[in-house]
Amino acid sequence: MAERKLFPSLFNLRSGGFLPPEFFALGTGRTDLTDEAFRLHVAEALKSILKSPPSPAEAASFLAHFYYQRLDYGDPEGYRRLAARLDDLETRHRTRGNRLHYLSIPPSLYETVVERLGAAGLSRGGRGGWARVIVEKPFGRDASSARVLSGKVWKVFNEDQIYRIDHYLGKETVQNILVLRFANIFFEPVWNRNYVDHVEITVAEDIGIGHRAGYYEEAGVLRDMFQNHLFQLLCITAMEAPSGFEADRVRDEKSKLLRAVRPFEADRLESVAVRGQYGRGDVAGVLQRAYLEEPGVSARSTTETFAALKVSIDNWRWEGVPFYLRSGKRLAQRLTEIVVQFKRIPHLMFHPLRAEDLSANRLVLRIQPEEGLSLTVETKRPGPALSLGTVGMDFSYEHVFGESPEAYERLFLDAMAGDQTLFTRSDWVDLSWSLLTPVLERWGDAGPPPLYASGTWGPPEADRLLAAQGHRWSNGK
Repeated sequence: MAERKLFPSLFNLRSGGFLPPEFFALGTGRTDLTDEAFRLHVAEALKSILKSPPSPAEAASFLAHFYYQRLDYGDPEGYRRLAARLDDLETRHRTRGNRLHYLSIPPSLYETVVERLGAAGLSRGGRGGWARVIVEKPFGRDASSARVLSGKVWKVFNEDQIYRIDHYLGKETVQNILVLRFANIFFEPVWNRNYVDHVEITVAEDIGIGHRAGYYEEAGVLRDMFQNHLFQLLCITAMEAPSGFEADRVRDEKSKLLRAVRPFEADRLESVAVRGQYGRGDVAGVLQRAYLEEPGVSARSTTETFAALKVSIDNWRWEGVPFYLRSGKRLAQRLTEIVVQFKRIPHLMFHPLRAEDLSANRLVLRIQPEEGLSLTVETKRPGPALSLGTVGMDFSYEHVFGESPEAYERLFLDAMAGDQTLFTRSDWVDLSWSLLTPVLERWGDAGPPPLYASGTWGPPEADRLLAAQGHRWSNGK
């Protein structure tokens, strides 16, 4: 994570003039490294990740702000040494004592590290500055463990110091959903049950688990993707307009939306939830092994690598409109998109054509890999005969604005500025886990999940989830 996301993001922020000249970064870990060895490690990460590697002078200037401190995460004395090192570096760099702790560590260590930070006085800033902590996902494993973790963290940090990060919220296209909805007058009148037939939210990956078997065997796709990314996309798509673009007003509406989601009933779970596990199959012309053949995965694993949920929202705006959420590994392509499928027209005046012969309008919000949006409309084909066809109105971020910044750049800046709008609040975490915990418990006792071939769009049961209401997945088309 640090090599792929954090170091490059800090470099880009500094290059863009968004970091103060006095900043410094102190890395910690169990490995025994010197400052110079750590800087070489950071330099290698920049070289391999950045599309335009820095010049030697740029790299040297940036790396001079990086330091390293060996830390055994359970050793109280190590945190006292860490506090002393921070005091020294703050004096050397003449900073104001503002400290941002980034917990890029296994979730099992969160409680220990937070408790040790508090005991060493590191929950407070130096020289009267502030202290904040960024916590990566997953925040807990289910409803009860998330509540316990929140209680432990609150003993050390106040809620306004805690930044639970979901990098999807830092993506430009995700932020743009709110702008699209609430800065354009023509979307809001049709953004409801009267005009929307159904909504699909897909986060698909064409890769397997790689070297993450230890984590993935404990998590599975429901914990890894739904509790955070997919539910956040659901909220941004379906929430009511906040009274202002301020942290708590935006997060209030997200929490209200989750409270309106109909709970998943265990006795009828099969009609609203589907799981699967990838088997062997062809991806881009290469035969891929099954999940059970991945290094570190138990041959009897029942971990799901695919899940699809049919979500019903019991409120005035969305009553009767199904939201279909899915995510999985080793699918047909890498794709993250939100598809808003509008209803068909009620009557067609262009005889002898029939209303059912026309395609309904569709808005597609593409989050990755090609960021942008498209809207399909019906139009007359040229010629004397009355012939209608579907055309797309397309917008590409890259073509208009150039390459989008990395999501972590925006999130780093917001955390330093004290803006929690794009970070997750504790009540939202509790609500999301409360919705998913019954599903996790039921699947935990249900035996092996159905297999799907690598390179497909998941198990057939996922198609039947939509077919029951006459719908089908868009699959990037």
